Amino acid sequence: MERLRFGLLQAAQNDANTTRNFRRELDADLVEFDVNSGEIPPHTEFDALVVTGSRASVYWDEAWIDPLVDYVAEAAADGVPILGVCYGHQVLAEALGGRVAEMNDFELGYNTVEQVGDDPLFEGIADPFTVFTSHGDTVADLPPGAELTARNDHGVHGFRRGDCWGVQFHPEYDLRTAREIAESKRERLGDPQVDRVLNEIAPAQYDAACEAKQLFENFTTYVREQVQEPEKPEATA
Repeated sequence: MERLRFGLLQAAQNDANTTRNFRRELDADLVEFDVNSGEIPPHTEFDALVVTGSRASVYWDEAWIDPLVDYVAEAAADGVPILGVCYGHQVLAEALGGRVAEMNDFELGYNTVEQVGDDPLFEGIADPFTVFTSHGDTVADLPPGAELTARNDHGVHGFRRGDCWGVQFHPEYDLRTAREIAESKRERLGDPQVDRVLNEIAPAQYDAACEAKQLFENFTTYVREQVQEPEKPEATA
């Protein structure tokens, strides 16, 4: 069986953790594009796309953001399955006609998310489940035709439209990444909040959050089934 070929739209700025984490979790050959440097794929001929997290906001006036959103919209229109994570979730929402807005808060650390409905992306994952979060923006309006799949008190944590899924949390994070991300928020959030989060970044919490990694296998399984689906015979007169 040939391995799947995914386009990895790497939106994290100079963050080796992101590449390491996604390459560990995705059972596919990844073709990586440094999108925040303006590197957009020249085509949409992938079995699927994965859009990573970023320190950016989709509404920032930076030259690389609109081309990324436009490309994701094109790929979705072409029927390419897409998984967006955190910033990627927000890019996907904007690409499909939704709206992202700044929160009046910042969700950082291990938190609980509840499922809405029975989406196959969360098959085998408990409800509610533990995840690591780090975001100050949220999907304020879902794209037309999209279904809410996960949420908590901070808002939308998952949606689906067709072959496209977004999740606001970070199922790919390991302990090292979680600690580095928390440390990077000191200037924005202050020492007390960051120290509290760091104290909670422990093996027990990480082990609980690892259950959400199942969604990568679920997404890959879905894509593989789409690739292997036999073509329907043409109708005869």
